[in-house]
Parts: sequence; structure tokens; C-alpha cells
Amino acid sequence: MYYLSSPVEKACMRRSSHSNWSACLGTSCASVFLSRQTDDSEDEGPEPSWKSQEDMVRKLQTKFPRLVKEELREVLLEHDWHFEDTLEALRMFSEEGKSFVFHGVSLSLSSSAPQASAHQPGTSSEDEASDDFDDSAEGVELNSDGSDQEVGTGSLVKGQILRFFQEASLDELSLISGCSAKKAQRIVELRPFNEWENLVRGIMNSGNGLSTDLVQGCRVVLRERDVVRSLMTKCEKIANKMMQDVTQVVERDKGSQKQPEILNGKWLKPYQLIGQNWLTLLHQNNLSGILADEMGLGKTIQAISFLASLYQEGNKGPHLLTVPASTLDNWVRELNLWCPRLKVLVYYGSVEDRKYLRYDILNRQVDYNIIISTYALTTSNDNDRSLFRKLKLEYAVFDEGHMLKNMSSLRYRHLMAINAKYRLLLTGTPVQNNLLELMSLLNFIMPDMFSSSTMSSFISCQKSSEEQSSFEMERISHAKLIMKPFILRRVKSEVLKQLPAKEEKVEFCAMSDQQQQLYNALMQKLKGSTNGEKRELTNVMMQLRKMANHPLLHREHYTTTKLAAMSQLMLKEPTHCEADPALIKEDMEVMTDFELHRLCLQYPSIQDYQLNTDMLLDSGKLSLLTQLLASLKNKGDRVVLFSQFTKMLDILEVFLKHLKHHYIRLDGSTPMSDRIVLIDQYNTELDIFVFLMSTKAGGLGINLTSANVVILHDIDCNPYNDKQAEDRCHRVGQTRTVKVIKLISKDSIEDGMLRIGQKKLKLEQDMTASQSQDDEDSIPEDMASLLKASLGL
Repeated sequence: MYYLSSPVEKACMRRSSHSNWSACLGTSCASVFLSRQTDDSEDEGPEPSWKSQEDMVRKLQTKFPRLVKEELREVLLEHDWHFEDTLEALRMFSEEGKSFVFHGVSLSLSSSAPQASAHQPGTSSEDEASDDFDDSAEGVELNSDGSDQEVGTGSLVKGQILRFFQEASLDELSLISGCSAKKAQRIVELRPFNEWENLVRGIMNSGNGLSTDLVQGCRVVLRERDVVRSLMTKCEKIANKMMQDVTQVVERDKGSQKQPEILNGKWLKPYQLIGQNWLTLLHQNNLSGILADEMGLGKTIQAISFLASLYQEGNKGPHLLTVPASTLDNWVRELNLWCPRLKVLVYYGSVEDRKYLRYDILNRQVDYNIIISTYALTTSNDNDRSLFRKLKLEYAVFDEGHMLKNMSSLRYRHLMAINAKYRLLLTGTPVQNNLLELMSLLNFIMPDMFSSSTMSSFISCQKSSEEQSSFEMERISHAKLIMKPFILRRVKSEVLKQLPAKEEKVEFCAMSDQQQQLYNALMQKLKGSTNGEKRELTNVMMQLRKMANHPLLHREHYTTTKLAAMSQLMLKEPTHCEADPALIKEDMEVMTDFELHRLCLQYPSIQDYQLNTDMLLDSGKLSLLTQLLASLKNKGDRVVLFSQFTKMLDILEVFLKHLKHHYIRLDGSTPMSDRIVLIDQYNTELDIFVFLMSTKAGGLGINLTSANVVILHDIDCNPYNDKQAEDRCHRVGQTRTVKVIKLISKDSIEDGMLRIGQKKLKLEQDMTASQSQDDEDSIPEDMASLLKASLGL
């Protein structure tokens, strides 16, 4: 059986103790509460096929034509795709003549002509005036004789369309669906359009290559602009009301700040107390937020302190912490260290283990205040996702919240479905100048303010930064303005005057003679075989980066002739005596020189083909690294050495063993249970000189303040990934100056990567902001341009 509560009633109940904010947010942030009484069974049943979903949406749309497909789909989703129950719920509002408020947008469910909307709390007559275009004009149809049929205030619509075609820039004209750059240029050439008839004749003239579809497309663009501006006006009012209170918290004298008494004898730093109190202010006003302090300032501690303050005030959860797998153990440790009063349940383990955990959780056989799990496990399968939809959570906290910057990703949609009153994002990566990213974060923390159709309008015409029209830049500016009160970001230079300095140095390494020859030959080969398509350029870039790091990451030494001889010798091995030498050779052909060298070490029959030490060390970077490590070791420094490539880490292991440097290694293949052990080992056993890490596995949530030197053997396309790696050492608790050394192969692709990275850091614009977080195998546009220039394409 289903229960449907008035969204306004629900909003008022949640905000009853904060009347000012209820008046401001009541309708805008209201959401429909569609709940279903269920038992705590394990399975919810499979989701219907896409075709079935579309059929249900179409049926509902015939009954409620005033609702767009996206809204109907969301209501169906809220009812677990039960068509009759959804229909009944929608009819209840339609029969009573109510306005259905969904995700902050008031929708008329009546199939009759639209009524004048009632004045809503938190809006003004000016707001309603700005909505006139959206509410009144249903369309303008052109007849063959150039006359028009109007619905609503057609003259107003025609005036706006005429003005747009007369004044819009080429970029703005190209926002119209089906309007290519060539068509936009033709429209400009046909100006002026002083009268409606002039516009109609110009468009309908077959010789101009234009069509009347452009007029309807223009109307869509104007509607989107009107929707966005109206929404931004309403949001700015909320933002302005927040700003004064937020400013008071941030600027309040630190002596008035109090941390929770239940913290285990640990003391927060003054700026961390401000962060905790800022989160408390948001909570008191029923708002979610983003804590975006620079990496190393203790976002973990501030979040724990905030949850402890809620516990102390009587709000004992439950809360969900979703974290990267590499930081799970560290979060559990910090929770136990700072606030052992909070009962923590780790949702982790095998499929069978998690099944029993779900049973205990749903049947309340386990006591907890916080559930902590990983991004992978909270979204991995239907049963895991079902658990977090069923639980009634107070807070859902997302560590490394920049993983939620792409609203079109499957991960984003799954995490949006988690049933939590409030959401808190923790990220050390600053918000970038990218509309999709800005709106994804804004929608995630304040979903009640945005319908899916509104979000679609906001980002439907996303373009590259070079092509962004003034309207698109205006939308970015508005989005940043709206997000400002809901984001707190401090950097180390502002709040940690006592933190030791971080010195950065770039070491340009001349490639060895052999390496330089191979690099030049590879460049010539790629020039002749690449057509400039982005997919090919991604591979080109990877090949050049590998050669710039070490020649053994390619297959150059082991020629086809050598492989043929080696494959015959492999038949002497007991494990390969009956194998086909042709197939052995085929397997060898896809291996790198270093992998083939390791194969020679593994099998006695081909040991004579192993590489000598000089070849293993024949790299410009390893030559410089030999001297550099010797100098650092003599000074008593300790080093964290990062590389993007695990195969490069394999070579670095051989290199460190050859130089007799004591080291340990952590990469993506290291089991989660071993990672915290390795980190503790390095922090306590001071005779370990080098911690060898892959940038991705070691770049998130790891504290290595016992080291004071970070060496980046090879840099990332995204400079913020490198900054995350650097800040494993430069963070609260560090007592020595941190040196960051980047190794760059001179006159290689890495030169250009470094220049672009430095430019992006200066602009605080993430190099991969235009790419989704899940698109890890692609390259950004500016890097593609660099490659094309290098290859002469």
C-alpha cells in the first residue's frame, strides 16, 4: 500500500523549527514523499526493460500531457515502476486540483489548459513575470503564406524570436538545434530582420538552405534561457539569505568555537572548528554542502567532528560514509581514534558476507551510528543498491566528492538514489570552470531544486571552452554564484601559517643516446600512420610517454628473429614441451622488452636472452635519479616515488635493488588489507628510504608525513592528480620542508604536458574537466591539439 504526503507539508515539517528558512526554501526545496510499505526482504525485483519503461511513460503522458517525460520517469522510479500506483498517485493530485511539486518545480497535472499559478513562498511578482514566456506561449507555427497561428501571447513570442535572430552572435545562433555554423553565418548575412515578415521570407526562401524548424528551435533556446534565468533568480535569493549567516560563522572569533566534548581528547585546529561550525549552520537550515578544503587540511577530521556534534545533540544517525577503497581502513582508524563513541559498521567483504550484513542491518540486529563502505560496493549490484535505498539515513558523506562531477554517469545516478536527508561532499579538488561539473555537484547536493528537464536545459548546449558563447559563460557565472554559500574552501597558505613550505622543482632529463634515437624513430613512425582522430591520438600519446620514460616499455631489442628462436627453445621447458612455437611467438610479440626480460629470468631455456644491467638502466630519468637519490639519502631525507605506470614501477624496483636502496611498494594490485599495514610500516620503520607508489593508488587519502621528498617520475595529464600525490606528504603533521621534484624528459611530449598543466593550475581549471570521470582512457582537447601540432597534423 502506498502513502502520498503533501510535499509542502513535508517541507514544512522538516523546517518547522526554522521559520525564516521555511519561508525561503519551503516550495523550492520541497520534494514529493512517495513511500511504500515493504518488508525487509532481500530483493526488490528486477527493473523493467527500457522498452517497458518507455511504454509506461508514453501511457502516462497521454493522461497528463502537461508533464514532460523526464518527470514522469522519475515519479515511476519513486514508485518502483508500478504503473497503477503511479497513476493513482498522479490522479489524486489532478482530481484535487493541486499543483504537484517535484524536485522543486511546480507542475500542473491537469490535462486542461494551464491555470495561472498561485504565488509561492520565496518568490515575487518579478519572478512570476520572468516566467511569462514559459507559461503563456505554446508555439508559433508558420503557414506557407508566411502568416502565423498563435497560441497564447504569440506577439510576445514573435518579438523575442525576431530580436534573437537579429542580435544573436554566431555562437548563440548555433545553440539552435539543427543550426550549423554555415547556417548561422547565412542568417547573419540575411540581416536586418526589421519585421516578422522579413524573417519569415528569408527563412522560407529555399535558396538560403534554411527551414522553418529553426524558428521552433529558436523558441526552445529562448525557453531554456528563460527557465535558467528564472531558476537562477530564485536560487540567488536563497544564496543571499545564506551568505550573511555563513560569513558570520567563518569570521567569528575562534575563541567562541567549541568542539564536541565526546571527541577522544583530541583538539581541532581553529580553522577546523570553523569548518565544523559551518557544517552545523548548514544543517540547522536543512541544507547540504561541499567541504572543499585543499588537500592536507583535515577534511576527514572535520567531518568526524561534525558527526560527533550531531551525536552529542541527540542525532545518532544512521549516517553513510562512502569512500574510495584505498582510504577505507584509514577512515575506520580515524573514527576510532577521534570518536570511539560513534559505533561504526564496515560494509565490506565478499558477496556472501554482504548478504548476511544486509540481513542484520535491515532486521536491526546490529547497532551502529555510521555505515562505511566504498564507492564500488554501494553501487555494485542490485542488492547493495537496494539496501541504501531502503535505509533511512540522516547524512550521506562522500569522500573525494569530485567523483560526482558527471551527472550522466551510471555511478552518479546510483548514488543519487541513496535515501539520505542530507548530503556532504568532501573534495580537495577545486570547482572548475565547466558547466556540466558545476551543475552536477549543485544537483547532487540540492536535488529538490532541480527537475531533470531543468538540468537538461541548463547543459543541453554544452560546448568546448573555445566555443562558449556569452550566454554559456553567463550560466557558468550564475552557477558558481549560486554554489558559493554551499561550498567552503580554504587553502594551506591561508590557514596554516605554521605548516612547513613546499618547494617545487622541475628536473629536465636528457634522454640517453639510444633512447633519443628510439624516440625520434617512433615519432616519425607515428606521423606516417596517424590521421588525427582522437582515439588514435590517445594511443599515440601513450606510446610517446612510455618511450620518454624508458625504452624497455616498448619492444625494440627483442626482434622478430629473436622471438622465433626463443619460442623454439621454450619447447625444452616441461610446461611448454607440447606447445605450438608459433603460438608462443605470437604471445611474445605483444610483450614489452622488460616483460620479455622477466620471462627470460623465469625459464632456464632462454636465460641467455636476458638483458644486461646497462640496458635495464639505460634511461635519462634513471641516470638523473641515481645521483638524486644518493644526495637525498646522505641528507637524511625520505622519499615517496610516484609513477603513473605499474610496468615502470617494475623497472624502478630493479633499479632500487641495484642501488641497494631499502624500499616498499604500493599500487592498485595491493590488497586493501595490506595497504594500511604498508603505510604504518613506512611511517614507523625509518630505515625504509623509498616508498614506491602508483599515482592513482597512492594519491588519495594517505598520510605519509614521515617522508619529506616527493618525486614524480612521470607527470599526469591532469595536474590535480599530481597535486593529490604531492599532498600525501605536505599536510597537517609535517614538520619539515617538503620538496616536490618532477622528472621531465627533455624535448619530448612531457615538455608540452608540463606547460599545459602549469597553465591549468594557474587558472584553477582541471585539464580533464570536459571529460567524465569515468572516461579515463581519453585525453583532453588541449592535449589532443598539442599532439596534432607535434605530429604535423
